[in-house]
Amino acid sequence: MATQPATIDLLELSPDFVRDPYPVYARLRADGPVHHVRTPDGEETWLVVGHEACRTAFTDPRLSRDWRHAGDISQIINADQDHPALAHMLMSDPPDHTRLRRLVARAFTPRRIEALAPRIQQITDELLDAMEANPERRADLVDAFAFPLPMTVICELLGVPELDREAFRGWSNEMVARTSPEAEAAVYEAMPRYLSQLIDAKRAAPGDDLLSAMILAVDDGDRLSPAELIGMCVLLLIAGHETTVNMIGNGMRALFAHPEQLAGLRADLGLLDGAIEEMLRYDGPVETCTERLALEDVEMGGVVIPARSTVLIAMADADRDPARFEEPDRFDIRRDARGHIAFGHGLHYCLGAPLARLEGRIALRSLLERFPGLRSDADEAKLSWVPGMLIRGVRELPVRW
Repeated sequence: MATQPATIDLLELSPDFVRDPYPVYARLRADGPVHHVRTPDGEETWLVVGHEACRTAFTDPRLSRDWRHAGDISQIINADQDHPALAHMLMSDPPDHTRLRRLVARAFTPRRIEALAPRIQQITDELLDAMEANPERRADLVDAFAFPLPMTVICELLGVPELDREAFRGWSNEMVARTSPEAEAAVYEAMPRYLSQLIDAKRAAPGDDLLSAMILAVDDGDRLSPAELIGMCVLLLIAGHETTVNMIGNGMRALFAHPEQLAGLRADLGLLDGAIEEMLRYDGPVETCTERLALEDVEMGGVVIPARSTVLIAMADADRDPARFEEPDRFDIRRDARGHIAFGHGLHYCLGAPLARLEGRIALRSLLERFPGLRSDADEAKLSWVPGMLIRGVRELPVRW
């Protein structure tokens, strides 16, 4: 018989949850795949843990992403129900999702991504040059490298002018981890207004960039609407850099904490591709999925998730499940980490995963080659973390060489 569990306060289970959620997730997983929890920011939601349960939840059509048509958007975001910033494929179900992804995929091709490699290398080298010029031989790796690299790449890919990127940084930070409902509402007003003007400029004078390609993309006479173009820009901008920022930051933290693994990678950079997959599995950049909406009562693992409830899928826990990965809390760059779901699973698998992996390969190889003595200069107890349960990463990572 299905049961209705008591609400579990994650911070009561561990005051250190934001910094290290993995022991809490493991404890929950041992008791079952579904729990009603209170998050660190005080919200109540249903949480799915465990590798198999998370994969199943990602493909369950009763757990919807179409908040605009099937739910109340104010349940998760301080924005209007029909806001253009939300008119993208991550906020839709089939058949709308199928249509939107097909149109965007026509512009966001593997060939376009691979062609970025020389420019990504150039940006990487310039950022490392600036780091190396510091006579103190110290830097904040996030601010000096992990953040500006993917932000520059995605802005150039979309065709966003150089002078506007600092504003984009603030908008993105607020959208993934809001500081207040008022600040969130202000961002949802400012960002679409700017993007609408940028889209109009690209229509008048198309360039060799992804936004121009999306404007021109046609599938059997179908095109992205003005609102959908805004929504896809918002999605690509945020997903296009947040993942890589924290993949680099979390990956380097893991290497610093396991010096034998760092030494092994430095000695054989042929291990890099596997190391990146292990970084994604061990401490990936996305902790939980974007919120799902239960369209009806959903029973999982003997627990009923009531209709209209918000549901989070704990990707971070799925990739630490001993039922899928042997000794999952051990960081091992030689492990076969395939099967992790750091980029999601099913219909909403991250379209930008190839770009994130390409940036990660270039960034980490160049960083380790340029700074063979690179080491952590961080006091772990004093590091500040991205708030919330969506993005997993630190705001700064002091290093020296």
